[in-house]
Amino acid sequence: MLFDRVKPLDAILATAEKKSLHRSLGAFQLTMLGIGAVIGTGIFVLTAEAAQKAGPGMMISFIIAGFVCAVAALCYAEMAAMVPVSGSAYTYSYAVMGEMLAWMVGWALILEYAVAAGAVSVGWSGYVVGLIENAFHIDIPDMLVRGPFDGGTVNLPAMLIAGLVTWLLVIGTKESATVNAVLVAIKVAALTLFIVLAVPVMNMQNFEPFSPLGFGGISAAAASIFFAYVGFDAVSTAAEETKNPQRNMPIGLIGSLAICTIFYLLVAAGVIGSVGAQPVMDGVGGAFEPGSRELASACAAIGDNAVVCSKEALAWTLREIGWPQIGNLIGLAAGLALPSVILMMMFGQTRIFFVMSRDGLLPEAFSKIHPRYNTPHVITVLTGIFVALFAAFFPVGQLANISNSGTLFAFAAVSIAVMMLRKTDPSRNRPFRTPAIAVTAPIAIAGCVYLFFSLDVKSQALFAIWAAIGLVVYFTYSRSRSHVGRGSVEVHEEDSDVPPTSVPPIA
Repeated sequence: MLFDRVKPLDAILATAEKKSLHRSLGAFQLTMLGIGAVIGTGIFVLTAEAAQKAGPGMMISFIIAGFVCAVAALCYAEMAAMVPVSGSAYTYSYAVMGEMLAWMVGWALILEYAVAAGAVSVGWSGYVVGLIENAFHIDIPDMLVRGPFDGGTVNLPAMLIAGLVTWLLVIGTKESATVNAVLVAIKVAALTLFIVLAVPVMNMQNFEPFSPLGFGGISAAAASIFFAYVGFDAVSTAAEETKNPQRNMPIGLIGSLAICTIFYLLVAAGVIGSVGAQPVMDGVGGAFEPGSRELASACAAIGDNAVVCSKEALAWTLREIGWPQIGNLIGLAAGLALPSVILMMMFGQTRIFFVMSRDGLLPEAFSKIHPRYNTPHVITVLTGIFVALFAAFFPVGQLANISNSGTLFAFAAVSIAVMMLRKTDPSRNRPFRTPAIAVTAPIAIAGCVYLFFSLDVKSQALFAIWAAIGLVVYFTYSRSRSHVGRGSVEVHEEDSDVPPTSVPPIA
């Protein structure tokens, strides 16, 4: 039951063989691709969350999360190079571990994408609201720009941006490579400017106490900060276009993650050293939960005069150290760049739904194409509704944690699949082989498990509930309608043009 209904790998590979891609990417291009894919959303929106959990110790959290990503990426790269088709972790699992586990991975990816898009929508709202309030000297009521868990009623700007992106996806708007490059440049330039202005005014006393909530707080922050690295597998999925992938893939993966980690450490040091990043504590020596009503009330009592209270931590920091207009520019950069992240995440979500629907595991209506716009409009609108609801009522940190739970499950599954396939099909051509697989894969699996259990209990419980719902759907609907179960395995030539991303290549 557990490992039955394996989708033949040769049938999946026939898709990719319809069109081979030119191998043109070297180590430098891969590293730049990785930096562009990783740097962005998480560091903009989760710095305050990490500070409330770990204080200055969040610098260790960035290193832990980056290391887990690195070992997971090396495993991911072997599968991506060997099975370069759409569906990613879902497709890999189908080929190695069978239909039920593939379904669970796909189900986890659905959770990852939709909730992550909601998290970025909330982050966008924080920066844009802060920009409007500071540029035009007006005060927008919290009840309209924060969810009920965060001291408000509904986050209308977050709903608005989610709705706008849904509309763009329905009519078929995709970013061009040029637009994407410009938006990446804006994000990197904004963070570089922040480092240049904040690091020189650091006060080392702000780093004490370094770990006010102990290693448990550092682990919890690492589990949240993992969201800031999502996108690294954009490098893994470029294996088919890489010159000498065995040499260049590890350089690109480890190099880009190392540079991003240094970047993140400098940003974190700039925040901690310039304005301090100690958690807001309750009366018994513990820290308030990020994104809670209690923290919102405590922040209101101190006049929101702490970085952990800010919904736009980097812009707020620059205003505090005497650069209000540059702070507004940071807010503008986030306002311009983050919608593209929401678009890519929602595009990835609809793609996973589309592939699962085409395999018969979800209703055929989900893969219905609009006659005019040629897009999967039914599932796009459905996804957009859920993203807008997540964004309207949940705080950014909670959404990021729930998204991370799905991501960690999928990456652990891929790491297991790589090891299994080495045993069951050792002679298959592997353009890239994970170095020291007997060590790397177990570390990747252990790292994903460690970060999952470092998430808050609510996120773990929600993931368990989501997984249980998935199993019910599988056994009551999907298993009896599966094309593989009925003995039908299709090869889809059009998939060869679709990059196999499990996480959208911007994060």
